[in-house]
Amino acid sequence: MAVTVGRTDDPKDHAEDPRLAELVGHVTERLPALIEAHVAYLLREIEVYRGDVISRDDLRRSVDHNMRYLVATLAEPAQASDFTAPRETGRRRANQGVPLPEVLRAYRTALATLWAAMTEPAQQVRDPRMVDTLIALAGQLWQRGDEYTTELTESYRATTTEVTVAQHQRRSALAEALFTGAPGPESAPWEVSRLLGLPPDGELAVVVAENPSTGAEGLPRVEALLAGRGLVSAWRLSSALKMGVVSLRGSQWDELLDTLRGTARSRVGVSPVYSSLRDTPRALHLARVALAGAGAGQAEVTVFDPSPLAALVAHDKSEGKRIVQRVLGAVFELPAEDRVVLLDTLRAWFERAGNAEQAAEQLY
Repeated sequence: MAVTVGRTDDPKDHAEDPRLAELVGHVTERLPALIEAHVAYLLREIEVYRGDVISRDDLRRSVDHNMRYLVATLAEPAQASDFTAPRETGRRRANQGVPLPEVLRAYRTALATLWAAMTEPAQQVRDPRMVDTLIALAGQLWQRGDEYTTELTESYRATTTEVTVAQHQRRSALAEALFTGAPGPESAPWEVSRLLGLPPDGELAVVVAENPSTGAEGLPRVEALLAGRGLVSAWRLSSALKMGVVSLRGSQWDELLDTLRGTARSRVGVSPVYSSLRDTPRALHLARVALAGAGAGQAEVTVFDPSPLAALVAHDKSEGKRIVQRVLGAVFELPAEDRVVLLDTLRAWFERAGNAEQAAEQLY
């Protein structure tokens, strides 16, 4: 009996073809050796399978499960609708972080191994009908392969999305712990820094961006843009603000400001550089003060003035008002015309670094 080339929908056609049963039976008998040979090939040829992420036992179980699944669907086509094996492989490899191309490569080479084994009996007999059986079997095998890779890929991508969302949520929660100074269970600053990829002690800065509208960010894609310049950061997004901790090394301060200025869609405040993650709540406060000092509705980046007086005023507003009243109280009591002249003169003197001659040139 000649077997139809391509997909055979009626399982009876397979049961009635002794040649197909012979080929599948031959592969079934050789499966343990084929599985071991394929595991050895993967360990030899694909680096990711030689690492610590996937144990040899895990790899062997996966190869065993998937190759037996393929052979079983050839022997019993009714089982072809059960995609438990490829879906499980996709989920597990995505959770392990194995690149999808390497997973698909492992599967394609398994198909090639099975096909080579199936052709062996056909080479030993002189029955022309065996060619028809082989052609039909090839159609079945590659059909299963196409269905398998589709299910595996969809499962892998769905799991990757879940993992990415979970990682983003965890990083956001850890960043929140830094900003509030009230870390959760895993949480000493050194452990939070390890999970976020930030140094526990080093040069750091907090960035706060105002969200221009609901659903919009003041610093879109900032984490990826900073990463492209070698800057590690961790961010948290709220309805009103986007807040981030950025790790700085060497001359990266200028790179940070350049990136922020090129990305900003709203007001952005930046704290002074600080050296310990424990000081992040205070740095956040200073960054918010800097943001408040920028012009409303302006897409500009404002860095907090690191002078001791500015830090004191930011830390305690009432104390800042007391200092201003004590130093300039008498000036504020003058008539408006006299007060403006004195304050303009004081401002010019500060802008010219205390140089009276240059201040006079600026004023007159």
